[in-house]
Amino acid sequence: MNTKIYKVMCAGVVAVALTACSDDFLEVTNPTGEPLEEYYMTDEHLSEACTSAYAPLHWPDWDGSAYNDLTCDAEIMGDDFWVGGASISDNQHWHKLFNFEGDGNNTLGTLWGDFYSGVKRCNDVIKYCSWGGGDRKNRQSYEMQARLLRVYYYNILWHYYGNVPFYLENLSEPYTAPQMKADEIYAQLMPELEAIIASDILPMRWDVAESGRVSQAMAYMLYAEMVMYQNDSARYPTALNYMKQIISDSQYQLNPDFKDLFDESGEWCAESIFEINYEDDNGQRDWGTPLHAGGTVFPTLCSPNGWAGGDGWDTGNDGWGFLPMRLEAYNMYAENDKRRDVTCWDVRSYTYAERYQDTHIWHGKYRPQSANNQDCPASKNLNYNNNKRIYRYAETLLNAAELLLQTGGSAAEAAGYVNEVRARAGLSNLSSVTIDDILTERHLEFCGEGKRYFDLVRAEGISGATQKASTILVPDSYGYRTNSWTPSKKYIPLSQSELDADNTLVQNNY
Repeated sequence: MNTKIYKVMCAGVVAVALTACSDDFLEVTNPTGEPLEEYYMTDEHLSEACTSAYAPLHWPDWDGSAYNDLTCDAEIMGDDFWVGGASISDNQHWHKLFNFEGDGNNTLGTLWGDFYSGVKRCNDVIKYCSWGGGDRKNRQSYEMQARLLRVYYYNILWHYYGNVPFYLENLSEPYTAPQMKADEIYAQLMPELEAIIASDILPMRWDVAESGRVSQAMAYMLYAEMVMYQNDSARYPTALNYMKQIISDSQYQLNPDFKDLFDESGEWCAESIFEINYEDDNGQRDWGTPLHAGGTVFPTLCSPNGWAGGDGWDTGNDGWGFLPMRLEAYNMYAENDKRRDVTCWDVRSYTYAERYQDTHIWHGKYRPQSANNQDCPASKNLNYNNNKRIYRYAETLLNAAELLLQTGGSAAEAAGYVNEVRARAGLSNLSSVTIDDILTERHLEFCGEGKRYFDLVRAEGISGATQKASTILVPDSYGYRTNSWTPSKKYIPLSQSELDADNTLVQNNY
């Protein structure tokens, strides 16, 4: 079993516990009663603070208030999945955002709180490290991990909301910060990310026992993602250089078999650059304790209801019917494309309780299997051990190909990178590639990984791209999506509760 970094909540202290097989290297001690300035002068306690900064990564799928799994959040606004569920009012905010008619009461409200909690924890770590305690080398690592995590948290907020409050030191009363425009957020984050990368403190890849920590390679991928989403052509050459550094590093390569990638055995394989770890062993996550250590609810969310057993998922398990795959997504794959039957869980030969928009084709990469929650002593629905893949080496190759074309680089080299991905899928080589070819390959490779919607949005600013939000995200023939995406839909509404709490916040013009 791969190393896991996952969240623990105990006696008011939330931290992430890292385990190497059966060896715990972190024991959380409650600091109550000891001044913080003294408590965080030891390496052990700085490590606690650092690992606690990872905890909010795990919260969005179910934080006790709402289901806002990051994959669902992105995919429901794209063109590969329906929302599903029991009815159009089940998780109504997803249905509203799917149809581009969200509002302050129908948005990803808890995502805001979850990731601002992450920002707050990262700021804490950075402050504690500034006090100079513990081992110097470890302290530098904790600080850089926190700074990189903070950029990642802001990156998610920036992708979804755009115009958000920004601060690098924790707030005091009245606990408000200036709301910046999306371009200003980007302008604040990029120098910080560049400084983190330039420090060269984080390793390109952590040892297996530390899998789950952010790395230099993860920073490179985050940099490329942000630069490409912003269509920041001035930074394309640097992003390309970072992709080539990963490509030239022997620690990263494509996993030979696409089928293995999303199995437990495929977690943190040579293709994995960053994953969010989940664990069923001794998982304590339950309905009354959603922030305790444990697994993910995502496989329960996106699977059939009333399952009678079969295909590795025993009778007695139950899915909630969200995120049924569109038939068009299944049909976009060639018959010989090895990715199709991994990406698409086709259960059209099975009988179960159909739910809204049911197609009998489900999310295959994170499909539920009984083996993935069998060791859980708490609610099995909440504790599947499927790690969430954030960045894979396949994306490095496709990023590099796109950036080569965008910077006037070698077209043959770009085609070579795309063909590496296609060869693993069992497809023939392309003699040359265009931007649309690369977007198509990304669609096939990352379907169901929360990337397609953002690719369509950023393609609005790519010359020559025909696969873009304004042409793809339009009313469908089934009558489910009746509104079209427009540029004003790029940033979703801020939650009404946040607007009520801070009257200086300005709602997005959605």
